[in-house]
Parts: sequence; structure tokens; C-alpha cells
Amino acid sequence: MKKLIAGLILLLILISPLYAVSGFSITIGETTNNNPTYKNTMLNYFQSNTDLNISQANVTVITAAEVNNISKNVTGRVYGSNQIFSCALVDLSYSDGINVLVDQSKITVVTPQMYANALKSTGIDKGYVVVSSPVKATGESALAGVLKSYELAVGTELPPEAKEAATQEMLLETNLVNETNQSSDQISTMMSSIINQTQAQNIQDPAQIKVIVINVANEMNINLTENQTQEIANTIANSQQIQGNLTDFKQQLDGISQQVSQNTDLLNQILSFFQEIINYIQGLTSGQ
Repeated sequence: MKKLIAGLILLLILISPLYAVSGFSITIGETTNNNPTYKNTMLNYFQSNTDLNISQANVTVITAAEVNNISKNVTGRVYGSNQIFSCALVDLSYSDGINVLVDQSKITVVTPQMYANALKSTGIDKGYVVVSSPVKATGESALAGVLKSYELAVGTELPPEAKEAATQEMLLETNLVNETNQSSDQISTMMSSIINQTQAQNIQDPAQIKVIVINVANEMNINLTENQTQEIANTIANSQQIQGNLTDFKQQLDGISQQVSQNTDLLNQILSFFQEIINYIQGLTSGQ
């Protein structure tokens, strides 16, 4: 019996690299990180929404300076170090497309689909994403944290123009919610349909995208002004035009996602095997 247990321990040591989870990262807002209670609240929230052990995640801080590097060229807004609360988790072992969970008790404006739309604009179509905040926040600045989480999980930085395009797209969606009196879900669904059709046809011309915008808005009975229609077309065209700059990131994302998924499957098989051995040993013990 002792030899068997020793063998199991040795096998666990040999496979231990599988537990060093890659493709798994968390970003903590600078303000939240400076408050131990807020930080623990966020880590506990993330742990309650993942089957992985967050102690194995690559955890880093998203600072106001990093958020401002993106927002200053899009909104012109400058955040202080006491305003970055939102936090994000990214897990690339999720193999069924992209799944975004937003703590809507705290994130008050940006919806899961809005985050997914913005991520698609940067070539990201894989992963499990969780977004929350220890206090109520609109959620726009959280996108910088989500993008940083992906960079950490993938091991490759996104081009600055891709981050700005994603931020611009999210800002547009939140503005449209206010301007059209439509729900966040309606606007994000409209944008998702436009983006999907544009990407499927690989269109970069704003005039052609504008036709899609008009058709989708009409189908959903959403009244857009000429300026709104043109702004949507221009914003999505800009995202389309930078896709060629995302080749390296997309390839790395695909490679890491596949690797992590395979490691997860292998680990599950090994754990299942261990469980069978444990059940067998317990059966022998109970029979004595």
C-alpha cells in the first residue's frame, strides 16, 4: 500500500507542470488593488465564478496611466489613480467561442455583448471573461483591464490602434444607448449583427458598411440619424482596416487556446484515473 501511495505522489510531481495554468490571468484596478478589502472581494468573486484556482492565475494591476493611454486618444478623458476600480478575469481554457460574464450589480452600463463586440474588433473570439468591480462603475474603463488580461494570457501585446478601436466602439455603443433611448441589449445586439456581417464579408469600405447598418437597424426597428449611421459605419470600418495588424496576436491566441484546452483535457483524464484508484483502494479497505 505504501508503495502505491508513493507511486501516486511521484506521478503527481511529474504532471505538476499541468497545474501551472497558462492562458489564465486577472487584472485588478489600481484603486481596488490599493484597498485590501476591495481586492479580496474581487478575488473571492472571481474564484466563485471559475473552476480554476485563482492562485494559479497571472495577477497584475491595471493602472490609471494604462487606461489613459487608450482613452486619451478616444474620449480625451483622463482618469486618476483613485478611479480605476474595475477588474477582469480571462481564461483561455474555455474552448466554445467567447463567453463574457459581467457582474451587473456593479457594472451599470456596459453589457456582456458590448465587451464581446469590442473584443471581436481586436480579433479576439475565444475565452471566458469575467468583469466586476467592488463599487458601482459604468464599465467602460474595464475594457482596458480585459485587454490587458488577454495580453497576459496570450503572452503578446495588442497594437495600440486595436485597443483604441475597441474603446471607440464601446464608447459609441454606450452613447447610442443614451441617444436612441434603446436598451443596452438592443444596441449591443444591433452592433453584433453589423460586425458579424461585416467581418463575414470582409468589408472595409464605410459606404458598404453603411448599407448593412441601415438594413440591420430597420430590421430591429431602431431609428438612427444620418450622423449615427455614418459614425457606426466609420467606426466598424476602422476596426476592419486594422485586422491585418493583428495576425501575430491571433495566431498566438489560437495556439495558447489549443494548448490550454489540450492540457485541461489531459489533466481531467489523469484526475479521473486517480479517482478510480482511490475508489479501488477505499473498496479494499472497507472490505477488510
